[in-house]
Amino acid sequence: MKTFLDHGFVELIDMMGDDYRILQSARVSTGGNAKKGDKADRGLIRYLYKNKHMTPFEQVVFTFHAKVPNFVMKQYLRHRTFSTNEYSQRYSPIINEYYTPEDWRIQGKTNHQGSGDTFEPFENFNIALEYEEAMDLALYNYEVMIKRGVAKEMARMVIPSSIYTEFYFTADLRNLLHFLELRCHKHAQLEIRVFAEAILEILKEKDELKWTMEIYEEMTALDWKLQELLTNKIEPRSIINSLDNLC
Repeated sequence: MKTFLDHGFVELIDMMGDDYRILQSARVSTGGNAKKGDKADRGLIRYLYKNKHMTPFEQVVFTFHAKVPNFVMKQYLRHRTFSTNEYSQRYSPIINEYYTPEDWRIQGKTNHQGSGDTFEPFENFNIALEYEEAMDLALYNYEVMIKRGVAKEMARMVIPSSIYTEFYFTADLRNLLHFLELRCHKHAQLEIRVFAEAILEILKEKDELKWTMEIYEEMTALDWKLQELLTNKIEPRSIINSLDNLC
């Protein structure tokens, strides 16, 4: 289990497949042995990933159990290839925990959908106090409505998006790596980025996926550098070595 934020976690429940499963799936089209030695086997996985022949990666499947704030859950649900089952606030009371940021961030000046630097300590402290007062009032109002007999499916409407939720989700490796490529990027919101980074750490700890995860990190780092190059944020010389290694 990996923890993040103040109450968040993600744990791997089940895993089917490994590097060898990717090789089996790729080489079934040509027949012969799935294993041809470490150099050739790792080279094939790298070739597949580099050239976006991703179907063999769909043969590896994971199930996770996670806990995140509701606003992170909304971003996660944009990845519609995942199979998800979530804690129900209609059948059960809300999870009485909410996310409290360590630092409050200023609205971004260049990335209008993101944030920038953090507030000065004094202002950060005052914002945190106001936030906690608002959250405590919302939770109080929820409890009052429940005691009055209001249906849980309606009482939950007063709950802010920072309340935590839990869910199980199943994803194949192809789509999970796509999720990580997007959500581990520095432009992703911090709160979903730490969730994605926790999943990445779990996958990197699996010896069964050693080659795949090494290749994923290599290719993703290069792709991010190319993105920065295209937006003139880095000098071309800084990616020459990476391009040499790719060839």
